[in-house]
Amino acid sequence: MKVNKIDHICIAVKDLEAAKKVWEPILGKGPDDPYVDEPEKIRVARYWLGEVGFELMESTTPDGDVAKFIEKRGEGVMIIGLNVDSTEAAMNELKAKSYPFIGGLRPFRGCKFAFVHPKMVNGVLLELIDYPWNEFKKK
Repeated sequence: MKVNKIDHICIAVKDLEAAKKVWEPILGKGPDDPYVDEPEKIRVARYWLGEVGFELMESTTPDGDVAKFIEKRGEGVMIIGLNVDSTEAAMNELKAKSYPFIGGLRPFRGCKFAFVHPKMVNGVLLELIDYPWNEFKKK
């Protein structure tokens, strides 16, 4: 499996607006790509930092994965995403090496992503994503 780059880092937060007030003076800007992902039950403020996404994520429901993460571990880094050419191929390769996944392939903006179970990668929720990252080139 070839990793192209770190795709994004996600911070789980209880209150997105409060978190933005903390992070935006550090980042020097507002979000480049705010969005809501209904299937994942998240509201996100995404910032482009070069070719890497930095995301603040808030759960849209009390039973969402972000809410569960915060309840168990508190606010903080929840996901590190790695950009790959093909999520499906990377997933199949890692499965053949006994890496467990949470669920299967999931859609996002014309690409696919999947999560390697944290028990296999030192407690990190590792995301594989084949997102093309054309946005940063527009800036």
